Amino acid sequence: MISRPAPGNDGMLVSLSHVDKYYGSGDVAVHALQDVCLELPAGEFVVFVGPSGSGKTTLLNIIGGLDTPTSGAVTVAGHRLGGMGETALTRYRREVVGFVFQFFNLVPTLTARENVELVAELASNPMEAGDVLQAVGLEEHADRFPSALSGGEQQRVALARALVKRPALVLADEPTGSLDYETGIRVLAVMRSITRQMGRSVFLVTHNSEITRMADRVVHLRSGSIAEVEENSSPAAPEELKW
Repeated sequence: MISRPAPGNDGMLVSLSHVDKYYGSGDVAVHALQDVCLELPAGEFVVFVGPSGSGKTTLLNIIGGLDTPTSGAVTVAGHRLGGMGETALTRYRREVVGFVFQFFNLVPTLTARENVELVAELASNPMEAGDVLQAVGLEEHADRFPSALSGGEQQRVALARALVKRPALVLADEPTGSLDYETGIRVLAVMRSITRQMGRSVFLVTHNSEITRMADRVVHLRSGSIAEVEENSSPAAPEELKW
C-alpha cells in the first residue's frame, strides 16, 4: 500500500528537474515540455497559466502520473515517479493525487453520495462521503443524481470525489471552463478553501489569467518552458475576480 508521506525537510511537495516531453518522433515530433525545472511547496493554491499549447496540461498530467516525461526527474510527496512501475503508479494516482477536470465525469446512474463513495472504496483511509459533501456545500443534495444538479453542483461533486481519499494534492484542469461566471466563482471559492481549511495543495490549470489573482503562486508557461514563477503575497478573494 502506497503511503502519503509529508513533504521533505525543504517543505517542497513537488520537484521537477530538467523535464522534457516529446510526442511523436522525427520531423513530426512535438517538444511539449522543454527543460522544466520547478519546485513547489506544500499547502498552496498554485495556478498554471499560459496560451493554448504552452504545456500546462502536459505538465499537470506528468505531476499526476497520467503521463511520463521523456527525460528528467519528477518527485511528488516523496515519490520518485520515474522509478515506479505501472502498479505503483496506479497506487500513486489512487492515494496521493485527486483529479478534477473541465467535464465532470460523474457516473450518471449514481447519486452524488454514491459517486463519492465509489472513489472512497478504492482509498486506504477515506473520509466519510457525507463529511466531504458537507465540506463542498452539497450535503442537502447528496441523494440527487447528476441530471438533477446544476453544472456548478456537479463540479463540486467532482471536487468531493477528489478529496474523499485525503490526497496530498488536488490537480484541476480548467475546472471552470464549462461554467458560467457566477458558478465558476463559487467553485473557485470551494477550491480555495481546500488549501485554507483542509491543508491540501491545489494545482489549477487555466487559460483565464484573472484566476491567477487568487493564487498563492503562479507558474507562467510559454512554448513548453517555464517563463516565470510569481509569488503572490496578497491573493484576491474569489468574489473579487472579474471576467
